[in-house]
Amino acid sequence: MSGNAIEVKNLTKKFGKFVSVDSINFSVKQGEIFGFLGANGAGKSTTIRMLCGILEPTSGDAFVAGYSVKTEPDSIKRNIGYMSQRFSLYDDLSIEENIEFFGGVYGLEGKKLIERKDWVLESAQLTGKETTLTGLLPGGIKQRLALGVAVIHQPPIVFLDEPTSGVDPISRRSFWELIHILSGEGCTVVVTTHYLEEAEYCGNIILMDAGKIVAEGTSSALKAQYIQHPVFEIETDSPVELMEKIEKAPFTVEISLFGNKMHLAAQDTFSTVSEIGSALEKFGAKNILRIDRIVPTLEDVFIALVDKKGK
Repeated sequence: MSGNAIEVKNLTKKFGKFVSVDSINFSVKQGEIFGFLGANGAGKSTTIRMLCGILEPTSGDAFVAGYSVKTEPDSIKRNIGYMSQRFSLYDDLSIEENIEFFGGVYGLEGKKLIERKDWVLESAQLTGKETTLTGLLPGGIKQRLALGVAVIHQPPIVFLDEPTSGVDPISRRSFWELIHILSGEGCTVVVTTHYLEEAEYCGNIILMDAGKIVAEGTSSALKAQYIQHPVFEIETDSPVELMEKIEKAPFTVEISLFGNKMHLAAQDTFSTVSEIGSALEKFGAKNILRIDRIVPTLEDVFIALVDKKGK
């Protein structure tokens, strides 16, 4: 496998006439944190399920930990951890019962099971609460428990499918700290998410849209490649009205809404806040509360790519 934990070759999945994943190719290095990004319906979860040996591909193949998803799915399942967006835990079992159940599923017993159970409890900050029903846990703690259970057997690769969906920002940060600990111990981590800001935690990133890979690289490389114009964040009382007013302006390259703010990628001749402020004023822009030149985000990259694709 040339030292890669995962190699994907023309992987495709169709449901009837609908193409969910469209002949994608990529590789994941051993020990890296690899991000799958895109809107809901982009094909991220379908890809993960094929790589986990849960869903058979329509065509193409992928090799996970050296095993083919087409011919050796059972071998893949024994060599990975998997955490779905629904946490993969039984709410009516206690914390300890969940840990022991999944440890048994993965073949752990005796001293090894006790050692790994203690590790899961510690990493999820649940030591001393073993008899608590899992369904009573707050979302962030339950999430850490689910990740611990998914890697209780110390697999070389773990897949996390939308693991932070519906979890508060502080719990998300804590969860990512645990992911980095796993990566530091040599585990390859593949994460799907629609929170594009989370991609900053990943080493390499794939952006998916409509089943296709539209961009691949590190966060900084993607920003440098696809956002080559000055980007300004504009805060206003009437963002929709302002957007309609300036989206066809000669200084506008790309524009997108972020709540009551907008990100404006401007022509290179407008490189300072005062220059873009004067240009906006000439176009009759009113009620502007703030203008800042900012470092582009991955969301800016994704919006620019999807917008160009649709034109």
